[in-house]
Amino acid sequence: MTLRDLLTEGEHALQSAGIEDWKMDAWYLMEEMLHVSRTRYLMEPSKEVSPEEEMLYKKQIARRAEHIPLQHLTGHQEFMGLDFQVSEDVLVPRQDTEILVEEALKYVHSGMKLLDMCTGSGCILLSIVKLAAELNGCKEVTGTGVDLSEKALKIAQENRRTLGMEKTTALLQSDLFEQVNGTYDMIVSNPPYIASEVITTLSEEVKDHEPVMALDGGTDGLDFYRIIIEKSPAYLAPKGMLFFEIGYDQGVSVSRLMEKDFKDIHVIKDLAGLDRVVYGTLKA
Repeated sequence: MTLRDLLTEGEHALQSAGIEDWKMDAWYLMEEMLHVSRTRYLMEPSKEVSPEEEMLYKKQIARRAEHIPLQHLTGHQEFMGLDFQVSEDVLVPRQDTEILVEEALKYVHSGMKLLDMCTGSGCILLSIVKLAAELNGCKEVTGTGVDLSEKALKIAQENRRTLGMEKTTALLQSDLFEQVNGTYDMIVSNPPYIASEVITTLSEEVKDHEPVMALDGGTDGLDFYRIIIEKSPAYLAPKGMLFFEIGYDQGVSVSRLMEKDFKDIHVIKDLAGLDRVVYGTLKA
């Protein structure tokens, strides 16, 4: 079987299974599993593949046809220009979350200490600390990522190691602030924010293959915001800042929750014009 024939078969299988990005996913799996670049494919579409390559590719196509997320098959996802390891134990980093990182980076300065609550893969914390140094020239920016899930922290630990950030970041297993000590200049969080009853309506890729504990935000989706907002003032330095990723309809609700202890509250929209980030500064 040729590369072209194999790719065509993969595309048809994913399209028939109702995969939205069937064409792109079929290509990514070929690129990942067979280590075929786009240039090589265009130059040699009639190149024969080995039986082993054919079997490997078809196996992964079959798994993707079951709506297993592409990133769980490849084992990684790009985020903020960095490569992060992922698994079924963490949320797959999404482009929308890059807005949280971009906004936080505007306020990071040398010597800051960051706390990333519900860190998951560590993509938010690691991106901010690394890019603050590389893009903004900030020195001695450090941070701690907190998560209740031991499995998630293992993924974050691997990403921390791969990015060479053992000296600038730490990871802590904790039920929110339970094991956290000290104060921080900035707290960032992409907490679970999906209302419990909505989870069953999400795509198969999300509801069946991503960790429910990283999705379920309680009856109205605001449980974690309430707790983090209430407790964060005790862990923030004077003029410390709190940044959240939020759901598209949560800008007003989260802003109101923050009004008691925070000022200069802003809601930032994503590329689709939907509310995506809320942040504010601790009142004096």
